[in-house]
This record gives sequence, C-alpha cells and structure tokens, in this order.
Amino acid sequence: MEFSTKAGTPDRIKSGCVVVGVYADRKLTPAASLVDVASNGAIAAAGRRGDLPSKRGGVLMMSGVTGIAAERVLIVGLGKQEELKAKGVAEAVRAAVKALGASGASSALFTLADVSLPDLSTVDVVRVVVLAAREAVFRSDELKSQKDEDGTLARIVFPVEKAQASSIAGAIASGVALANGCDLTKRLGNLPPNICTPSYLASTAKQIAKEWDLKVEVLERKQMEQLRMGSFLAVSQSSAEPPKLIVLSYSGGKAKDAPVVLVGKGITFDTGGISLKPGDAMDEMKYDMCGAGSVLGTLRAVAELGLKINVVGIVPTCENMPGGDATRPGDIVTSMSGQTIEVLNTDAEGRLILCDALTYAERFKPAAVIDIATLTGACVIALGHVNSGLFSTDDELAGELLAASKTSGDAAWRMPVEDDYQEQLKSNFADMANIGGRPGGSITAACFLSRYTKNYRWAHLDIAGTAWKSGVAKGATGRPVPLLTAFLEARAQ
Repeated sequence: MEFSTKAGTPDRIKSGCVVVGVYADRKLTPAASLVDVASNGAIAAAGRRGDLPSKRGGVLMMSGVTGIAAERVLIVGLGKQEELKAKGVAEAVRAAVKALGASGASSALFTLADVSLPDLSTVDVVRVVVLAAREAVFRSDELKSQKDEDGTLARIVFPVEKAQASSIAGAIASGVALANGCDLTKRLGNLPPNICTPSYLASTAKQIAKEWDLKVEVLERKQMEQLRMGSFLAVSQSSAEPPKLIVLSYSGGKAKDAPVVLVGKGITFDTGGISLKPGDAMDEMKYDMCGAGSVLGTLRAVAELGLKINVVGIVPTCENMPGGDATRPGDIVTSMSGQTIEVLNTDAEGRLILCDALTYAERFKPAAVIDIATLTGACVIALGHVNSGLFSTDDELAGELLAASKTSGDAAWRMPVEDDYQEQLKSNFADMANIGGRPGGSITAACFLSRYTKNYRWAHLDIAGTAWKSGVAKGATGRPVPLLTAFLEARAQ
C-alpha cells in the first residue's frame, strides 16, 4: 500500500472515492462538513433519511454526489465523539479499507486524520491511520497455493494544507516504518514452526542487518557452552534444531551513549517438554517466539526511522521438545549467573532461556533492559487479551513504558514485582525453583527474572495474551512493536 499527500480540500481533490467520518449523533467531521456543503447537503440528507452509520465502523457508500471532485463518498461511523480514542480511529480506518477493497477501489482520499483526540496531534493521528490501514491489508496467505482474491486498496492520499505538507509526509514515513516492523513481527509469528526455526530467525536478523547496516552476531551452542549458559541449553538439549543466541545492534546515537537492550523470548515451538502440553490448540505454540519477533520488528522499525539512539536486540531462540535427553522435572541446572535452578516444570522454559540472556545483557552496560515474552498463561487470566502485563522494579522506567503504551494505543497494565512473592520460588535443593505454583503465576515468573537483573534498570512485558489471536481471526498481532517503538522514539528525543 502506498501513501501520499495532495494539497487542497477534500471536496476539490479528484479521486475515485473520498472517505469522511460522522459521529453517532450525526455530527460531521470538518472534512465531512466541507463535502456536505459542496454537495448541497447530500450527507445531511442521508442523515435525515436515517442512512448514516451510527456505530463505529459502520459504512455508507454514496455515488453520484454532485458538487465535489470525487466520484464517490464513503462515510464511516466514528461512534460517540466524546468516547473516540486512537483505537476507535484505527477501527474506523480498518472498516473503511475493507469496504473500499470490497468495492473494487484501488485508491482513496482519506480524511479520517482530521478528528480531534486528547493528547494526540494530527501527526500522531496520521500515524494511527497509516498503521491501521496497513493492518487491514496485511495478508498471511504466502504459503497458500492459491492466494486470497479479496480486493485490496493500493493507495491512500491525505489532503493537506501547504503548511502541513512536510509534517504530514513525515508522519506517513514514520507510520510506514512502524507498519513494516509490525508486518515483519506478524509474518514471523504466523510462519509454521517447520519453517520459522531458530536458524530462520538468525537468517532474518542477518537480512535486517544487511538491509539497514546493523551489526549482527549469532552465538552457536559451543559458544553458549563456553559462556556457561546451562539454563538456556537445558531447554534446547532434546531438539534436533540447534539453539541460537542472536545479537542485533543498531547504533543511531553517540558512541558513548549506553544502549537500550531488548531481549525477546524465541521458543520457535513449545511442546512443554517432558511436562507435555495438552494437544488442543498446541499448534498455537508456534507463537511462543513472538517476543523474539517483536524485537526483530522493533529493530527494523527503529532503523528505518533513523532514531538517534543505540539499541541492542538479544534473541535467545530454540525449541522445547520432549525426548530421551530432555530436561526432566526435578533436574537442577546452573545459569550463566552461577545461580542454580530446580526445574519443577519443563513447560516453564521461557524464563530459563531469558535468565541467561538477561545475564548476557550486562556486558552492554545498558541504560535499560526490557524483556518481551509470551511467558505465562496466568497473565492471560489476569489481563485477558487487551493489556500486555508490565512488570518493573523501576518506577521511572515503568512510567515511560506506560506513557508509550498510551501514545501508541498498544495497551499495557502495570503488575507488581514484590519481594513477598519471591518466597514462592524457594527450593530445598537449589537457589530457586523455576515455578512458584498457581497463585500469582505471572508475578512469580517476573520475580524469577528479576533475580538476574540486579545490575541495571529492567522491565518485563508478558505478551502471552496480546501477541496473537485465536479462532477465526487466528494470527500474530505485531504487538508490542508499537509500544516499544514509541518508547524508543521518546527516549531518542
């Protein structure tokens, strides 16, 4: 999909279709009002007939409207004006793109960025529109022998005043970069586990490095053995696929600036190991690498944006498989930090690979470290599929991430990481157990990780409920790439 700007007002710019918004009470957006006046009240007349969409995402296509340059008018419902937020704008955009695709339109003049939202500028809303439009045309049919035949909108044009042209063009470029990062994350998540292996993730990181002039290093098993990453290697030891530790570095800041380090869980398929998962929906365990995918997607977006900040992405990646040489419940492993772990459940493997990666992150003397992981089903029970779980021992860092979640519309909710929960991780035989029982499962998982982050500022994002959707809409969401990118943009400024 292409995006561009054109100077002029929406009633005077020639196009196959102009897209305008209307609120639940039939109140028109500024662009819709311009089109209504130019067309001698055509939209108001539709409202009197009861034809205007009253709910957000509802659409009405009008043809033969006189007095304007566009051949057709697509009116999109925005819901109640006082309740409209970035998420609602995105919903309306997706509905508009779907309707335009079904109508056979190849291009459209979009005015849905003219809404007024609290705490968001027009530039911010343009980014929301771009990201939502790209999401609406994202396809996951690359492995189908016959591609989906749905119509796809190919071009969106934003009408602008000359004074705004530069800032809107910048917002479009920014939105496209973010969308490219999200698309990469979604594609990696959706690929089957026989294709998206640890080696595939490593080759993807190398491709990003080559395209955007980043540095990349891929550590193999022997190097991890030399580093004494006994916890990470314990997870991978029964898989035919070799484990990888991917380090992708972007240097947009000054050489002396400490980097932000992103650590992404990359279990490319999770059977649960000896603690085997139920067979129902086990295919969705290909999504257990979405933390890794989000790190790669974020680095790609950051590179395209050219942010003036240093970022290091660390991806520990392997499979968690059962077998004769698999780690057993009751085994004790030694992490890179020297701390010993009693493995009570081999399906709590994400924290076992992350803890060694978090220790490895110390060598970069980071300004902050954020790990991203589809870590616990308990987080899904706590927060559902709306908010990612945010855990941090640093209030300032947590505040930055929460602010980024609001500006990006990529929701997160802060959860506790308190010492009292650490009691649940006690072991009679090792420094800690890898699980703390069912109560507060997402919290004790974060507490486990916190034991490896004492030497730097740290936050943890549990995306088990937000990284993918099940059912008819099955597929990776690309989250939390928007949140992470917004966080890094704010830091770069």
